[in-house]
Amino acid sequence: MTREETLRLEAYLKQKLHPGLRLLPRDKTDDSVEVYLGAEFLAVIYKDVDEGETSYQFQMTVLEEDLAG
Repeated sequence: MTREETLRLEAYLKQKLHPGLRLLPRDKTDDSVEVYLGAEFLAVIYKDVDEGETSYQFQMTVLEEDLAG
């Protein structure tokens, strides 16, 4: 993802979800970014281009052990 795409996506998610979200590039790949809230890793967002249309997929994994607290 380009820096401009990342900034636009980050602004959108801050408005829709939480103002403290940050998107950071991932090592060794340019088709996705990591999502953080403060220092905590939350998710990965993947860029998908299909038939000329671009979409972004937010993938978040919740571990059962995280639900106990």
